[in-house]
Amino acid sequence: MRKKPLKLRMAPVVVAIAAALLAISANASTIYTFQTLDNAGDPAFNQLLGINSSTSPTIVGYFGDGSAVPNSGYSLAPPTSYTNENFPGSTQTQVTGITPNSPTTTVGFYVDGSGNNFGFVDQGGSFTSVANPGTPVTTPSTNQLLGVNDSGQAVGFYVDGSGHAQAYLFDIGHATYTLIAFPGATSTTATGINDAGLITGFYTDAMGGTHGFIDNGGTFTSYDDPGGTGTMFLGINGSDEAVGSYVDGSGVTEGLLFNLGSDSYQTLDDPSGSATTAFGVTGTTINGINNAGDLVGFYSDGTNVNGFLATPAPTPEPKMISLLLIGVALMIGRNLRSRRPIG
Repeated sequence: MRKKPLKLRMAPVVVAIAAALLAISANASTIYTFQTLDNAGDPAFNQLLGINSSTSPTIVGYFGDGSAVPNSGYSLAPPTSYTNENFPGSTQTQVTGITPNSPTTTVGFYVDGSGNNFGFVDQGGSFTSVANPGTPVTTPSTNQLLGVNDSGQAVGFYVDGSGHAQAYLFDIGHATYTLIAFPGATSTTATGINDAGLITGFYTDAMGGTHGFIDNGGTFTSYDDPGGTGTMFLGINGSDEAVGSYVDGSGVTEGLLFNLGSDSYQTLDDPSGSATTAFGVTGTTINGINNAGDLVGFYSDGTNVNGFLATPAPTPEPKMISLLLIGVALMIGRNLRSRRPIG
């Protein structure tokens, strides 16, 4: 008796594969390539803190642990073109932020001969010292600017008479200050601002816990990475992606990337990072992100603190995914047609 040929149904198989591929495309985390970048002025301690969005981006940061080697600010055109950037007459300088696009403005803070911290704005080599008028007239005092946008708005904080951080927005063109206070917080630090005016930072609650926040025109939202405690948002780009850090269950600092649009977190650690403390630093901290999604920060390798640049790997475009699905369908069809029923 001749056996009936099997009825071949390709559609469910193709649909299942298509669904799987689309799910992978939608849910997969971005893959990054990490590159260590250390200034030879002190290869034992570097922190990269900000990055702009040009085709050949500029990174800002500093070297020196502040004790054995003083903090010295710089800008960097990767991988090896370093330019010193220090406030005139300062004993130490950190460059912490850079405008996303040209003309380039950088911000940071410096230390004077009496140990006072002042914020600064550097516009094409012209430095301006910044100190919120609410800062106590004591020594040492603390003012720091940590982020800046293309609209001439910088953010940072000062330390009040009770030792608490008070965040503020500084309008560079008008030299005006606006307080940024997370409701109910004992301390608030503002760290980044994008061109839409979204402000990132972190605050301390009444119980001493640390949480990240985003300030959208005076509307504050608190955030905690589900992977641990001590969430800090340290920068934000034009796509509403925030970066920072949190502390895992073992007490190690982990880098984080938060997408405001999808309300999703991704943990990102430099592959050379270590849980072993170096200069008081463990693990990975992500401090800056540009509009292309490039990340900068620093990590402990167990001996030194190193700066890093992380660049996202290209992701398949929807057209490429469609072509892949068509190719899979044709391969399945060819394979099934080659199967002859047994007589």
